Amino acid sequence: MAEADTSGTTRGLIERVMSAFNGDPQNQEQLIELLKTFHANQLFGADELYMMEGVLQVSDMQVRDIMIPRGRMTVLEYNSTYAQIIERITQSGHSRFPVIDDDKDDVVGVLLAKDLLQLSLSPDAPFEINDYTRPAIFIPESKRLSVLLKEFRVNRSHMAMIVDEYGGVSGLVTIEDVLEQIVGKIDDEHDNEDEVDIRQHGSNRFSFRALTPLDDFNEYFHTCYANDDVETIGGYLLRHIGHMPARGESFELENLTFRVLSADSRQVHLYQVIDNNIETTQIKV
Repeated sequence: MAEADTSGTTRGLIERVMSAFNGDPQNQEQLIELLKTFHANQLFGADELYMMEGVLQVSDMQVRDIMIPRGRMTVLEYNSTYAQIIERITQSGHSRFPVIDDDKDDVVGVLLAKDLLQLSLSPDAPFEINDYTRPAIFIPESKRLSVLLKEFRVNRSHMAMIVDEYGGVSGLVTIEDVLEQIVGKIDDEHDNEDEVDIRQHGSNRFSFRALTPLDDFNEYFHTCYANDDVETIGGYLLRHIGHMPARGESFELENLTFRVLSADSRQVHLYQVIDNNIETTQIKV
């Protein structure tokens, strides 16, 4: 039996929804509502809606919102021996490493673990880190994630060093960090399931999972949030604001500024928090 032609029904639905907006959506909020309407009418699934919302969110976010601060970077010392570098690579499980020259207090390049594979057969051969260090890419903290993602694709690069207004390296960002804002957390075989749910991305900027236990959040930020009916910080924040926040929505609570980084129609997954009690300073290695 031939399949029914639903193209006319779909076109009719789209025309009715568009007419409700008096034409094309005029802003991002209207566009998201339009997408949610299409999802509700089963034109695409929840995963597709989540990723489309993520794409729109990325266009509004800057590198500083997701960067790994300098103090948390896993780096290689310029004067390290081959054995020391292999040990660091093995312990971390990463594939790309900024190379730091302590004498200059600067990032002098990036080393890819795969580039050292050829030395595995002759570990006693002379080793010069300059022979394996690639040029680093430097970008400002204010660069938008959508622009960075395009540059990553064009340049076939996966990591960029972030510089502050004074030209100092304040952190790094990878293509995986950007993609996670669209598709959600990407875990690999080296990720620790017991990893702390709170991550620092700057001197006063952090991200945390909504399912972080409330007690852990209080201990980390020295807050005293309490509610006998909830166990997670995400549940506490939902009780506080009284509605399901949308991705990008922000609010303040006791000198902390919260922003929703990742959410769908039923649940918030990831928040950003800015601690206004902390003076913004550059973090050194």
